[in-house]
Amino acid sequence: MVIAHHLILTGYGHWLSNDPRGSMSMRTYCPELAELAKNHFGRRKAQPSRQELRAFYREAQKRLSYPILWWDGTERCALVEALGNAVRKENLTCYACAVLRNHAHLLIRKHRLKGEQMLGPLKEAGREALCARSMAPADHPVFSADRCCIFKSTPEAVRACVEYIERNYVKHNLTPISCDFVTEYDNFPFHKQGSRGARGV
Repeated sequence: MVIAHHLILTGYGHWLSNDPRGSMSMRTYCPELAELAKNHFGRRKAQPSRQELRAFYREAQKRLSYPILWWDGTERCALVEALGNAVRKENLTCYACAVLRNHAHLLIRKHRLKGEQMLGPLKEAGREALCARSMAPADHPVFSADRCCIFKSTPEAVRACVEYIERNYVKHNLTPISCDFVTEYDNFPFHKQGSRGARGV
């Protein structure tokens, strides 16, 4: 049973499919980037040093089609506004959202759209917002093409994910941005059955 989708929107070029830390991608489609390292599905047990990671991205950046962008306070606020508009337009229910300097986390309740289908409108809204404000070149994709969507199947997992997303601001030493489109988790889909139904999950 799927209760919610943890969506991760990664900024273009910030976590490549063959990242030395591992990734959720099975293959690197760009030949120039594929030469740099082999893919590893999932997070590697042995993580690279900061020096190794920086060296990888210094070389990767030379081979990317677009420059790597970082989101400062103004860009982050613009992205929050855009993501909120997309959430309302698609009639989504968002339980948590954190927009950081190079990626964003959203926890969205299950919907007629599949998790992967939600990513398109969210990314496009964010891209259009930055391009319209000249915070990104007009032809820049802003987000990577990957589709990172993690299912949450129990109320406990949903609550844990909400806490994880909210902790990201402290983890990255960033000031939280208020998201008026975020709704407090109400124990869905057991919110009308009481605690007895929740214990039976």
